[in-house]
Amino acid sequence: MAVLLLAEVSGGTLALDATAKVATAAAQLGEVTALVCGPRAAGEAAGKIAAISKVLVCEDEAVANGLAENVSQLLLDNADGMTHIISSASNAGKNVLPRVAALLDAMVITDVIKIVDAQTFKRPIYAGNAVQTVVSLDAVKVLSVRTAAFEAAGEGGYAAVEVVALTGVSALTAHVEDKLVASGRPELTSAKIVVSGGRGVGSETDFALISALADKLGGAVGASRAAVDSGFAPNDLQVGQTGKVVAPDLYIAVGISGAIQHLAGMKDSKIIVAINKDEEAPIFQVADFGLVADLFEAVPELTEKL
Repeated sequence: MAVLLLAEVSGGTLALDATAKVATAAAQLGEVTALVCGPRAAGEAAGKIAAISKVLVCEDEAVANGLAENVSQLLLDNADGMTHIISSASNAGKNVLPRVAALLDAMVITDVIKIVDAQTFKRPIYAGNAVQTVVSLDAVKVLSVRTAAFEAAGEGGYAAVEVVALTGVSALTAHVEDKLVASGRPELTSAKIVVSGGRGVGSETDFALISALADKLGGAVGASRAAVDSGFAPNDLQVGQTGKVVAPDLYIAVGISGAIQHLAGMKDSKIIVAINKDEEAPIFQVADFGLVADLFEAVPELTEKL
């Protein structure tokens, strides 16, 4: 069996951690070929991942910005002989894979957390309260994996890098511009420490308390959907069923009640710390350590002592 892996590339740089975790899952299915939409340097970085046997690089500007129409065509151009097409369950993967599956007349299996065998996969449903076992009989299986469920493959590989071209550019969409927020913090889904704030933080101004604690710990900032909907934090910081799924070594939930949708995005964290003045908050049911306190007193004190 052969697997075509869509590598995670951002700003022309390979997202090494995410790609290495997908490679771990892909290697359980067969020989892995990684497709990199970006510069050759990103392809060479992918080639160093031990689980990857071959790397295809497309430097065409039409796929550099991740437009689904062009990336999906590139995947199909290079899918001959492939039994599986796989990517991370990131925004990019969720954008491209459904289109690929539709063009192949196959189903897309999302958020896979375990590879049982070449056609059987496990994925969470009902906000993580149940695990569904899916058996696919499609000729080519299309699946996205939750990187939080897999360890990163080690480095030390020497995969050959081959340059490929896009056969045709779609006229349906065009890239206009990227509006990026510069941050010195680690990326949310790969951070080892995450500090998240909820509605209890109260305002966008007070959300600076969360940022200060995260900066002190060298971690990433997250937010509950309630905090995002209230305008306290931008959408890309949302953790939960409709946001990002994280599994850091340490997750600190501040002013978050613990709605089931939020728990679905962070309950696999190794250590969970909750700070909330409501001792009946559901977050305490999953927390390893809980502090019943006013966050406006506890968080500044904790930051100062750290």
